[in-house]
Amino acid sequence: MIDYIKGSIIELTPTDLVLECYGIGYRILISLQTYEGLNGKNEALAYIHHYLREDEELYYGFSTKDERELFRLLIGVSGIGASTARMMLSSLTSDEIRNAILSEDINKIKSIKGIGLKSAQRLILELKDKVVKGVGSDNSSLFAATSGGAADEAATALVMLGFTKANVNKAVSAVLKEHPGASLEEIIKLALKRL
Repeated sequence: MIDYIKGSIIELTPTDLVLECYGIGYRILISLQTYEGLNGKNEALAYIHHYLREDEELYYGFSTKDERELFRLLIGVSGIGASTARMMLSSLTSDEIRNAILSEDINKIKSIKGIGLKSAQRLILELKDKVVKGVGSDNSSLFAATSGGAADEAATALVMLGFTKANVNKAVSAVLKEHPGASLEEIIKLALKRL
């Protein structure tokens, strides 16, 4: 399985990217979000979702792991294919999609080409609980800067106390921005005040 491809950008359009890596040019389908993230760069790292069917093999690429995780969550919904998920990520940002699902904003989701009323309702029904729990998002960068994994341990402890992963991640992130060198105990105490 391919996790990412890093190389020189040979071609970049709002829908396609050609990355050259060690003499091989990979054609990668991208969303408008990814295009905006890569536009103006000479080199790129594209996180890959390998789409394989009997009659076709495609690479879908994303400039962030977060966007790729949301894409994978979207294609897990019955009736939402890879092309529709890419269209969704081109029409709205990842946060806008998550917020529309959480607030059950059917009209915002229906505004995306290819999504009708039933698809929007199914999307909200199937994904709301997963989005609340933080599924389909990459939070690894949140804890990357901390030494000793104190933030990771604090988040785990708070989730075990019954708080949702999404709320815990927001609280811990806010604490780390204000107090970057906080200890495990300090992170938990300050995060509890925000939850």
